Amino acid sequence: MVVLNAIATLVAFITFIGIVWWAWSRGRAKANRDASMLPFAQPDEGDLVDPDLSTGQEQAGQNGTRQQSDAQGRVQRKQEGSHE
Repeated sequence: MVVLNAIATLVAFITFIGIVWWAWSRGRAKANRDASMLPFAQPDEGDLVDPDLSTGQEQAGQNGTRQQSDAQGRVQRKQEGSHE
């Protein structure tokens, strides 16, 4: 059992060293540099516009979101139904 554990540990260690060597090899330098710049390739959050959000605000006639206007509409329908 001890020999099996030692062999498994040795195989795992060699695999780890191989992965580290591959990741830091000169051939991967450009790919690593490109991957490190990916977060900066995304647009800023302020530049994003949610079309559903702007449509909901217009429908609500106030500064609420579409979800709030939908919730208010459900409340109004319930209240109108209870008066009949």
